[in-house]
Amino acid sequence: MIWLTKEDLALTVPAERAAFRSPIPTQMVSNGEFMPARQTMQQRQVEERIKELADGLGGKLGLNRRKFLQTSCGMAAAFLAMNAVYGSVFTVDPAEAADPAAAAARLKALGHQFIFDDQVHFVRDDYTRERVLRLAEFAKNWNPVLKGEKITLQRYKFENFVKEIFMDSETKVALLSGAPFDDAEAWFLSNDQIERARALINDLAGSRRLLSHALFLPGQPRWVEEVDRAISDLKPDGWKGYTIGDPSNPSARYPYRLDDEKLMYPVYAKMVRSGIRNVSIHKGLLPPDYERSFAAVWKYATVDDLGKAAKDWPQLNFIMYHAAHRPFLEAPDQSLADFERTGRINWVSDLAEIPGKYGVRNVYGELGTTFANSAVTNPKYCAALLGTLIKGLGADHVVWGTDSVWYGSPQWQIEAFRRIEIPDEMQKKYGFAPLGAAEGVVKSAILGYNSARLYSLNLRADHKPLPPDYSDRLARMKAEHELGGAGRSNAAYGFIRKRA
Repeated sequence: MIWLTKEDLALTVPAERAAFRSPIPTQMVSNGEFMPARQTMQQRQVEERIKELADGLGGKLGLNRRKFLQTSCGMAAAFLAMNAVYGSVFTVDPAEAADPAAAAARLKALGHQFIFDDQVHFVRDDYTRERVLRLAEFAKNWNPVLKGEKITLQRYKFENFVKEIFMDSETKVALLSGAPFDDAEAWFLSNDQIERARALINDLAGSRRLLSHALFLPGQPRWVEEVDRAISDLKPDGWKGYTIGDPSNPSARYPYRLDDEKLMYPVYAKMVRSGIRNVSIHKGLLPPDYERSFAAVWKYATVDDLGKAAKDWPQLNFIMYHAAHRPFLEAPDQSLADFERTGRINWVSDLAEIPGKYGVRNVYGELGTTFANSAVTNPKYCAALLGTLIKGLGADHVVWGTDSVWYGSPQWQIEAFRRIEIPDEMQKKYGFAPLGAAEGVVKSAILGYNSARLYSLNLRADHKPLPPDYSDRLARMKAEHELGGAGRSNAAYGFIRKRA
């Protein structure tokens, strides 16, 4: 879904063509739902430092810059560069960047960590809607090599999805999601196609590697009948909705509130009876000018409808995608300064306060896009955001999601989360608990165990959904892929702002 106007697009370029192929993005990447911020001076400094490290350390290993940055040493070097610019926010040993054995040892030690990605995407093979295709078509305006070529969406399709999620990252289980539009032809995948993708991946793997959403569209014709059909025929693992209605249309005809007793509550009862009780809702993540461009519906993207619904329906789990985070409307440094002044993060703090205000334990925050953009824009702000969510919701009510494949392989996000820590002074001032070690209780819960609990993946049961050592067919394909030595592409798919 693309919310960027022609004027916005004139200020951007496709990330997969123009962005520096760093293991960690060195500027904000937008999936089309919001205008990406300009590369900051600090981000430019990080990029230059990564290049210096890659040239120096890679040269000693006989690798050029591109090859070095595809290795685990290159990933470590990127975090060293981040720390050099932003301060020691990420845990990284300089030996990991210089010594492949040290980098490999760390990766091996964490290789069996259970990682459940609560939000992944791809588009169907025949998807040709102009709103998504123009991401690639726009590249013709500045890349003459593309002129005259037929632009395809292979980067967003199934084959690349499998490569980026299951081959080039340590993701063990993923939840395939989608986005609803008033025009069903504009959907990335229909509910039936999402279910078929789940079956295909799980048949291929020989285990339960892919879970599925069914999209629901409150207020639209026959939407209740579609919920009934999904329950009886598709048997999804959870539900996905957009309270603003059509996410591509700021004057959407079908916005709704989660606490609408007449519209929503009868369907909640159906969800409870079906046993499919995880309700994921897109919140936040609006365009920068949302108060004008989404004037009619932007309030539906806040969480002021969540508390009552969660209290009235304790049998359901309400999972707020993007943790209800509003994109930066000001410079990242200003966002951090505002937090330090007020102790609040707009909309995220509102979400975090719901359990305390309403006495509920069925509200969750999901990190897709929110973590990715804040980690590369201002990691201290990212730490504040994580601290706010965990303090309010609890570490057992924050779930990992990456919004991939829009951003390429999620491995850099996994590594960034494993390494990030809330600075000591921030812990003391705001009462935040430390995030701890990569394989510690807090990070392991967020990266996988919280979602395993939500989706009934009993990893300790006799009949495990995954082999204890993840040695299913998909794991063997990943091992063969790694032996091929191609390395991560380090590509991101979306929009970045043009450089001055």
